[in-house]
Order: sequence, then C-alpha cells, then structure tokens
Amino acid sequence: MKTNYAAVIVAAIVYWLLAALWYGLIFSKQWKALESAAGAHYQSPNLSNSVISYILGLLTAYILAQICAWRMANTAARGAAIGILLWIGFVGPVTLTTFMYEGRSLRLFALDEFYPLFGLALMGAILGAWKKKIA
Repeated sequence: MKTNYAAVIVAAIVYWLLAALWYGLIFSKQWKALESAAGAHYQSPNLSNSVISYILGLLTAYILAQICAWRMANTAARGAAIGILLWIGFVGPVTLTTFMYEGRSLRLFALDEFYPLFGLALMGAILGAWKKKIA
C-alpha cells in the first residue's frame, strides 16, 4: 500500500484551514455563545495549540489515506464517502454519547461535530482524487 504523502499533507492543511473558517469566521459567535451556556471556557488560539491541531490533522489524514487505499477509494466521491462513513460510525456516535452525558445541547453538538464530518469528507475527497504520479 503506497501512501501519497503530498496528498496527506495537503489534506491536513485543508482540514486545519477549515477549522479556522468554521470556528473563526462562519460560526464564531454561535459557537462561543453555546460553549459559554454549557459552562465551558473558550481558549484563544495560540501557536502551540495550532501546531498540535495540525499534527493531529496530519495523523487523521494519514490514517484516512490508509483506509482509502485499503478500500480502493480512488475517486473524490469514494474518498468523501469513506470520510463520511467513518464519521457516521465512529466520530458521531462517540461524541454524541459524550455530549448527552455532559448535558450539552444538540446545537453545540452540531456545531462542534459537523466540522469533522465536513472535514473528513473533504480530506477523503482530496485523498481519493489525488493520483500519485509514477516517476
């Protein structure tokens, strides 16, 4: 199983940028309000959190690339489908269970967890569509 490392790096960058758009521009006000209502304390982004977030996204992209290769997801649609299925089967149920027991709102769940849903679909699409050139 060959890994397209350039696609993994780009997918991780796109996922990281999606977080900045999601939490910084698109849903910033709603997310902060819901977090405050849940009793959480918002922490402003800093360099170490940003670097760790990117590294974790890189790990996610690498594992997703392995699953895409294993399942022969060699198109954007197939890669996106793998990302969505992983979210439906793992991310969504695990985090919804946590949210329920913590008494957090479904609106906050949607804001927090639809980001990885879109992110996994986007990463999967990149990984599935990017054909590695043979030298």
